[in-house]
Amino acid sequence: MSEKDPNVKSDFMIEKIKERPINKAKLIRRMLMTAAMAVIFGLVACFTFLGLEPVLNGWMNPEEELPKVYFPEETEEMSPEEMLLESISMMDPTEESSSVGDGTEETTDPDDPNTKVQNEGLTEEQIQEILSEMKLGVVNYRQMYAAMTEYAKNLQKSMVTLTGITSRVDWFNDVNESTNKSSGIIIFNNTKELLILTNYAPLANAQRLNVTFCNGAETVAEFKRKDPSSGLAVVTVQIEALPENFLEETIAIAKPGSSSQSNLIGTPVIALGCPMGTVNSMGYGVITSSSGVVSEEDVTYKLLQTDIVGSPVADGVLFNLYGQFIGIITHDHSVDGMENLITAYGITDLKKRMEKLSNDQPFSYLGIYGTAVSVGIHEELHVPYGTYVKDVELDSPAMRAGIQKGDVITQMDEYAINNFSDYVSFMNIKNPETEVQVTIMRSAPNGYKEMRVDVTLGELK
Repeated sequence: MSEKDPNVKSDFMIEKIKERPINKAKLIRRMLMTAAMAVIFGLVACFTFLGLEPVLNGWMNPEEELPKVYFPEETEEMSPEEMLLESISMMDPTEESSSVGDGTEETTDPDDPNTKVQNEGLTEEQIQEILSEMKLGVVNYRQMYAAMTEYAKNLQKSMVTLTGITSRVDWFNDVNESTNKSSGIIIFNNTKELLILTNYAPLANAQRLNVTFCNGAETVAEFKRKDPSSGLAVVTVQIEALPENFLEETIAIAKPGSSSQSNLIGTPVIALGCPMGTVNSMGYGVITSSSGVVSEEDVTYKLLQTDIVGSPVADGVLFNLYGQFIGIITHDHSVDGMENLITAYGITDLKKRMEKLSNDQPFSYLGIYGTAVSVGIHEELHVPYGTYVKDVELDSPAMRAGIQKGDVITQMDEYAINNFSDYVSFMNIKNPETEVQVTIMRSAPNGYKEMRVDVTLGELK
């Protein structure tokens, strides 16, 4: 029984293992899912890197914060004695030191006009008497004009010429380039860029922008921001693109003066830039009027009229004789009948706008044309002091809030508005998209009634 009979068949089953067939559809689905997950992971990693890269780069390589552009408050007006003393000193310069080279003390002549002005408070009659004693001849005029020429040459260091280049392809695939020019003035150096103030209109369609300095050196420039209200713009030049010692030896930063002084009439000025319609032209003259005012949305500009005959398309800058620019030439607001006389925006009304342009800050927009309420109007018609609304721009934030022509704005948030200058100052410190509570006085049958409206400021574009 224990021996195996070869003639007897075994009762055990014989199994054969076969490989499982490949499910191609399932394999393809898994491959596609793996590929999709890889793509999703890559996109997430890419966007995460892009988002964190500036933060990490700024943390590891912090950039020095550029200084904000700020123009200081205007100084007090010079007294007649100070102005006369300076004019005498310019005509007959003397040593200011109290001793001479050999150590002996220098004596002063009591009859010298300089000494009189320094030691005495002069009346108007005395000033006229001193001036009448000054006799000028042909030699003096030659010296004066030679001095003016040298003075203007020094001022040219802060002037530049901007060239806007536009390229077009005609039907024959030929590239044609056209250029427009505008003068500019260097107003600030923020250690990384030179900031240049210029008129925007001649350069509006430029595809490339070049700047030419007083010594003929050229480089590229870029727009920083424009002001639709005044038509001005600030362009920048990278300092690293300039030659070594260029800032110290070749150019100068211009200093803004004041156009709010009461004695501007008769002030000598020099027009530089393109006052005659050509680059680097120049004109001498005096200010003949400073009473003109241009009203724009949310701002007004004083106009300075001169007796300098220039081009109907003039642009450039007005300088006084103290090395300061006091006006930006405009040809859009010439007096009727005197279109060829140079007219300029007063610099005082432009300083805050120049700051915002230089700091690349947007302009807030309410959309009113306003003026101050004078003492006479207040006493005669009992109109409250504040900003009188002469008109409201269509579809402006002011119109949507219900502000009407004839209203008087007396307060904005907690800021009292006693005149139009207060209104302009408030708008300069507010950013667009800011909600402001405006207090207005509206005329009613029994006098003016107080109202408050909420306004969301827009952005001037």
